[in-house]
Amino acid sequence: MTTPLPVPREAVLIVNARSRRGAAMFEQARDLCAEHGITLTAAHPVKDPSRLNDTVREAVRSGAPMVIVGGGDGSLSCVVDDVVGKDCVFAVLPLGTANSFARTLGLPLDLPGAVEAIASGKRRRVDLGMIDGDYFTNAAAMGLSPMIGQSVPHNLKKYLGRVGYLTGAIWCFARFRPFRAIVTDDAGEHRLWASEVRILNGKFHGGVEMSEDADVDTGDMMIQVVSGRNRWRLAWDWYARFFRIRSREKLVEEFRGRTLKLDTRPRHSISIDGEVLARTPVTVRVAERAIDVVVPA
Repeated sequence: MTTPLPVPREAVLIVNARSRRGAAMFEQARDLCAEHGITLTAAHPVKDPSRLNDTVREAVRSGAPMVIVGGGDGSLSCVVDDVVGKDCVFAVLPLGTANSFARTLGLPLDLPGAVEAIASGKRRRVDLGMIDGDYFTNAAAMGLSPMIGQSVPHNLKKYLGRVGYLTGAIWCFARFRPFRAIVTDDAGEHRLWASEVRILNGKFHGGVEMSEDADVDTGDMMIQVVSGRNRWRLAWDWYARFFRIRSREKLVEEFRGRTLKLDTRPRHSISIDGEVLARTPVTVRVAERAIDVVVPA
């Protein structure tokens, strides 16, 4: 939902300098902000990701009307908790590998385009997802995604980007086994075999559009289960979505609601916007209209 309030012209710039392009892009981002008339009261290249939260929290506490955060989906999801409930606009510079949240918001994926979108854009009030008490921006998953997140070295993702993910995915795919998923919604409990489970607040996961119906202002969450015990169904589902092939076979089951419960047999780790942060069983909720973001006008 767009709001009539203007986008602030004053901000704090915070860039994850360990993200794939963060270190190289920090200086350029600072210069571009100045060129587009955005006054930076502070600018921080954060080389230690564990300091991101403290840096954003301090910027919000100091009264910054807007924080511009540069990094990947994991960085954005990590710090968004510090903006919820605060009078501070959250602006995004997509400097990661997949940039799924930026894609959902319709932001340009190049740095000059993203800064221009912030300078000339509008405010939009959006939902966040919640897994137990943890807010996230875009998507969570279990199955192959957490295996890749735990197995692929950071430098491989940093220097090879999506090719690095693909290399790790092929290696993990050979070791992966389907599991039982239990989803509880308003209609009751649903038990099914799964090769992957996606928890969607937005359209994209891993830089690939997973659903035309999920979005950041629908007021509910979607759990998408790639069903069946055949691992090749998962490979075909990713292939079909990547190349936008309309499959005749129904490969996924989808469940929607403001609150959903999710469990697995055996227990599984959950990757939240690329970072392995939770483990089943969990409660999935929508935090409706939780933050203001900047989107293209």
